[in-house]
Amino acid sequence: MKKSFTYKDAGVNIDTTTTLVERIKSIAKTSFRSEVLTDIGGFAGLFSLNIGKYKKPILTASTDGVGTKLKIAFMTNIHDTIGIDLVAMCVNDILVQGAEPLFLLDYLSTSKVEPKTVEAVISGISRGCQDAGCALIGGEIAEMPSFYKEGEYDLAGFVVGMVDQDKIIDGSEIKIGDKVVGIASSGLHSNGYSLVRKIVFEQLNLDLDETVGELGRKLTEELLEPTKIYVKSVLNIIAEFHVHGIAHITGGGMLENIPRILPANCQALIHKGSWKILPIFTFIQDRGNISEAEMLRTFNNGIGMVLVVPHEEAEDIISKLQSMHLQSYTIGEIVKQKEGEKAIKFI
Repeated sequence: MKKSFTYKDAGVNIDTTTTLVERIKSIAKTSFRSEVLTDIGGFAGLFSLNIGKYKKPILTASTDGVGTKLKIAFMTNIHDTIGIDLVAMCVNDILVQGAEPLFLLDYLSTSKVEPKTVEAVISGISRGCQDAGCALIGGEIAEMPSFYKEGEYDLAGFVVGMVDQDKIIDGSEIKIGDKVVGIASSGLHSNGYSLVRKIVFEQLNLDLDETVGELGRKLTEELLEPTKIYVKSVLNIIAEFHVHGIAHITGGGMLENIPRILPANCQALIHKGSWKILPIFTFIQDRGNISEAEMLRTFNNGIGMVLVVPHEEAEDIISKLQSMHLQSYTIGEIVKQKEGEKAIKFI
């Protein structure tokens, strides 16, 4: 008789995933808001919109991943912070429009579902959602044998938020004379890791467990430092002050991201040396022999979020951010863009 094959024979164990989803339910519930109507495990999540505080509510959405920072998680077998990165990359992107994140969905695909690994990742996602004030209401765990290398996975997040139409921040109010306020990053965040890995592992041949003097801690700790989530603090600033524009400093650095919010004829004049450069960036630049221009277009260089604000409110905004334990600096101002010059200039 011919052998009767099962899905398990092909490398997909439905029972493992089903059991795991049951365990994940309690983790996800720690992030639930009162508007969540469904448990994890259904075909879709339900979220009851509370539109009473909005005149004309506008939904905003974004999707993102964490790039090759995942490789560090694979190498170290530490998976409980990468989920925080995922949430941060998504919610910080909709924050720039002044939106409050409401809920998030995640997608994790792997060659073989390893319950401990997946549970650690989801725990990080739940913690990130709690930090951002949004709910993890569903997701997908896909087991795809032979598609990924053993022990590896991919990760994506999808966030939905809301903002009142007359409070959308899109940069259109930015004007000459405004100040540029930079809010400190926690480190590399989730960008530039392909270059970092090339320098650290190929060029310098460093070990992840090695304590690097310039960094003051183990390389593992530095490279897995979670991306900072700015949501609650920046929403607090938006509620109290005038904010004309916000830029999330991700891939492309300040060089690429600040111009995305500037109106025509406005130039961001950024003062080099006006903020603290974290040791990881000096280390990467010096040991990798990276030009200043390459650093500015690849990394955040110590600034994870930029606010463009009225000049008369800049000092008060910085003071407020500092009171919320966010190191912040006036790093530049908005000037008239001269003919032939780019929308951002470092001096």
